[in-house]
Amino acid sequence: MLWFLLAVVAVGFVVWKLRVKLLAKALGQPERRIERRLNQKRR
Repeated sequence: MLWFLLAVVAVGFVVWKLRVKLLAKALGQPERRIERRLNQKRR
């Protein structure tokens, strides 16, 4: 059970690190545009 939890955490970490590339590929938008949106201040 512990290995499963560690695997989920590891996959989550990798997805978080690659979120800009993954979103850019999925949405067909340039990476810089997505980076700007993610780093934008929340209202």
